[in-house]
Amino acid sequence: MNRKLLSTFVLIGIFLIITISGSVYAYYFQAKKIKGKEKELKNLKVNAENTEELKLQLADLKSRAAELDSILSLRKFIIPENIKQAKFFGFIDKATKNFSELSHVDLEYVGPGDVKDFKSYKYNVKGTAEFNDLFKLVYSIEQSKELKKITRANMKNFVQVDDKGFPHYLVNYNLEVVVYYADNDQFASSEYRENKLKANSLYNIFYPLIRDEIPPNDKNLLDVQTGQLLALIPDGAYLTDASGKTYLLWEGDEVYLGYLTKIDYDNNEVKFILNKGGIIEKTTLKLDNKSEKKDNKLKSNKLTSK
Repeated sequence: MNRKLLSTFVLIGIFLIITISGSVYAYYFQAKKIKGKEKELKNLKVNAENTEELKLQLADLKSRAAELDSILSLRKFIIPENIKQAKFFGFIDKATKNFSELSHVDLEYVGPGDVKDFKSYKYNVKGTAEFNDLFKLVYSIEQSKELKKITRANMKNFVQVDDKGFPHYLVNYNLEVVVYYADNDQFASSEYRENKLKANSLYNIFYPLIRDEIPPNDKNLLDVQTGQLLALIPDGAYLTDASGKTYLLWEGDEVYLGYLTKIDYDNNEVKFILNKGGIIEKTTLKLDNKSEKKDNKLKSNKLTSK
């Protein structure tokens, strides 16, 4: 056998080996993978839909999602998704920015709350405030869009007298506040407006009916208790205080602790109503005899001159 024929047989043998090996690998080792891919391809062909139909379905789903979001945003309260602890600090800072100088607030994060079905953070809000400042703070917490609730409250009134001697009736308070949130957006809205948090003023329920503290006369008004009626004229009444300072007053004018309520020309007197720390007093000042004689003398001189 020559070399050329031998080489031909060797090549044929190699080809047969490669063919047999490839067939064994393809039909025995890759058979399962091929069947799986064929099944997957068949399912894709069966469930394949038109691109335009998919776009219409997407638009419909977006419309329904926007509708649900709108319904959630119209609710008075929502429960946000996974809020940060620091967000409540910003909320309190905004709610108390218009507090008076006598009011202040301290805020402390306590830890996670113990409510069911939702997650929550617990805070202590405490400090000193004027009654209506405190009411506005409580109103803001209870009426805010993102659900918050005061679970416990302690309040106690006290009196603070400033450098000018003017009393301020304040409230010491300690509030326990729970802020709710969820781990999904089922109860939240992507866009919403905060509720109206501006509260109308209320009567101060801690204001004492009878008070030991009387505000100072910082307006330099007439002190009726040391006042004296000098004369009655068509324009009003002339009065003087203990220091000799004179005042011309008319009905309704303010005096220290009260008002001038009536000028009685027939009886030569003026009447006042005073509020002495919650005790209402009516006081009358009359012209003394000397003043009456002077008035009569003035009248007689006018008649003589006529």
